[in-house]
Amino acid sequence: MNTFLDYAVVFVIAALLLGPSLWGAARDRRVDRQLRAAQQREQVVRKGHRREEARTRTPRVAVRHAPGH
Repeated sequence: MNTFLDYAVVFVIAALLLGPSLWGAARDRRVDRQLRAAQQREQVVRKGHRREEARTRTPRVAVRHAPGH
């Protein structure tokens, strides 16, 4: 019975020491995934905006000046 309690105490101490660290790492990974997803959505929106912008733009005509002016 003493051996079981010894292992249980070691496990509890390890859980208390490692728990906050593991919780923070999991939270950081979640935030990183959310930021990556938001960045990808932003790029898709920008690309879509550029396509619409290109369709609605009027063509520009280059103005050439006569020689000597």
